[in-house]
Amino acid sequence: MKVFKFGGASVKDADAVRNVGHIIAQYTGEKLLVIISAMGKNTNKLEELVEAFWKNETEKKQQIIQELKDFHFKIANDLIADPKHHIFSDLEDLLMELECVVEKKYNNVSYDEIYDGIICYGELLSTKIVCDYLQSIDTKIKWVDARNFIQTDSNFREGRVKWAETEETVKRILKPYIDRSIVITQGFIGRDEHNNTTTLGREGSDYSAAIFAYCLDAHDVTIWKDVAGVMNADPKQFAEAVKLESINYNQAIELAYYGASVIHPKTIQPLKSKNIQLNVNSFININAIGTAVNNTAPALTKECYIIKDKQTLLSISTKNYSFIAEDNLSAIFDAFAKFKVRINVMQNSAISFSACCDTKEDKINEMIKALAEEYIIERQTDCTLLTIYNAKKENAIPGFLNTKKVMLNQELGMARQLVLA
Repeated sequence: MKVFKFGGASVKDADAVRNVGHIIAQYTGEKLLVIISAMGKNTNKLEELVEAFWKNETEKKQQIIQELKDFHFKIANDLIADPKHHIFSDLEDLLMELECVVEKKYNNVSYDEIYDGIICYGELLSTKIVCDYLQSIDTKIKWVDARNFIQTDSNFREGRVKWAETEETVKRILKPYIDRSIVITQGFIGRDEHNNTTTLGREGSDYSAAIFAYCLDAHDVTIWKDVAGVMNADPKQFAEAVKLESINYNQAIELAYYGASVIHPKTIQPLKSKNIQLNVNSFININAIGTAVNNTAPALTKECYIIKDKQTLLSISTKNYSFIAEDNLSAIFDAFAKFKVRINVMQNSAISFSACCDTKEDKINEMIKALAEEYIIERQTDCTLLTIYNAKKENAIPGFLNTKKVMLNQELGMARQLVLA
């Protein structure tokens, strides 16, 4: 059994959808689960809709929904000429559901719960279009709702999977479907015990693929990307970037943790636990050999450069000049956890604690407000986090970052990390 995952770039327009259909057609007759992300940049568009809903911007809501409708209907029209085809009523039904969600009045509902309830429509719309198109060209394929299988807690936007319940449902209900035909479903989304939609974290579709593969005891997972495989650096920033032929699970986990964008941080662990190989292949050059992630790959020795922009550096010190020891560290970490501010690199001295984190202004502001009574907090925005994995002493800061000042420099194990501003 195989699991395929296609991201937004692979279904960004009608030609891209046809290409996905061409890839899937080569596996007709095999047991295959296909996971599809929202088309193009529509997750960003839906995030705008969340903001408009939260701020009660009626005209903005209507405008965004119309843009979503125009986008998806254009692709559907380009794929299927028959105006009476059910693809159009399928899209109308989903978009009407979305309109109802954003017009409904809610009491005591958090921003994150609203976010998950709206953002899921990107995946629902994309999978309907791809499935209906494939059926129109006589591909035997079945659409299912991932929320009926991926069961999580109620930690909205970062749902934690209930593995036992999910595996039981997948094996009992989903596996028989896959035994009969190709199945298509959504990445990124699940459902809690109260029937609320949850998401697995931004860019979580890769993680969905790993969850399904684990529960199905799949042979392998293939993530189809617009790059040749896992590169040792972003080829858009490093002209000399090269593809890595293979990586072992542990080093792949480390690269993902440091921010290698081609692999989602949570993806590897479920695959490693059942020795399921992960392939990262190109949907542009489908016959090329990509990168294999497995248990037998030799240790990676090539240096890898990982750059994360839109970072904020926080420096925290006590107002009473006490040491940053266990009691203060406990309070600081509790605040980071409570407000869901993810630390990408941290460092502490006797009197201060520094942390580089993703710039999420609302969450950082809430956290600073909570800590302000006991601590002095300095904030540096517009930072870049550079990680050099397998760093060598001669590794220098890339030329295009030379104008930035080093705010924090840390070496730990095989990685050197620098925060630049």
